[in-house]
Amino acid sequence: MSTRGKKYEEARKRVDRNKRYALEMGIQILKDTAKAKFDESVDMAIRLGVNPKHSDQMVRGTVALPHGVGKAVRVLVFAKGEKEKEARDAGADFVGAEDLVEKITGGWTDFDKAIATPDMMGTVGRLGKILGPRGLMPNPKVGTVTFEVGRAVKELKAGRVEFKVEKTGIVHTTVGKASFAPEKLKENVLALMDVIIRAKPASSKGTYLKSIAISTTMGPGIKLDPNDLRVVAKA
Repeated sequence: MSTRGKKYEEARKRVDRNKRYALEMGIQILKDTAKAKFDESVDMAIRLGVNPKHSDQMVRGTVALPHGVGKAVRVLVFAKGEKEKEARDAGADFVGAEDLVEKITGGWTDFDKAIATPDMMGTVGRLGKILGPRGLMPNPKVGTVTFEVGRAVKELKAGRVEFKVEKTGIVHTTVGKASFAPEKLKENVLALMDVIIRAKPASSKGTYLKSIAISTTMGPGIKLDPNDLRVVAKA
């Protein structure tokens, strides 16, 4: 049976597992218990009152976090001609067409996000089995299949993240780093919650925000009060 480390056990003692904390208190506890030797990511898990098996209850989208996620995002763009130049000027790390398709077919996937112009999707579509399972396939629903490649590159570089509800009805996503100031973490969390609340499907009945937890990479989950987050996000 696996055992938890000493630092984790110490951090867990600071968290009341039966309590739902207000956002500011939850963030303070999270920062106080972040004891790893590296800058841990801060993640959120949001359980929604939806059934993803029904297409009209699928919750997915993107959100531009005000303070990013605290790491450099390597962006790849499939484009030709003027759009290729536009992507490079916007700061894309890798830009190309058939040459990139061949490179990825050979096993290379050393990038974090991929964008494609609509005219390239006939070629890029061949990479579905490679990029799909890794969450790297360009998708018009999240703005990564577009002719506005310059804007898309800049948004991804600045901290735009994608989210999609899983089969269990939970959305997992990163909202920053443990080193972020409390106010920056708060603003990132509220930006995410605002988008998720507005994405509530019309067919979803009953309680939409069932439970919310925030945690660092190596730390325990800290339950947040959904009602508090709903009020603060609206404000």
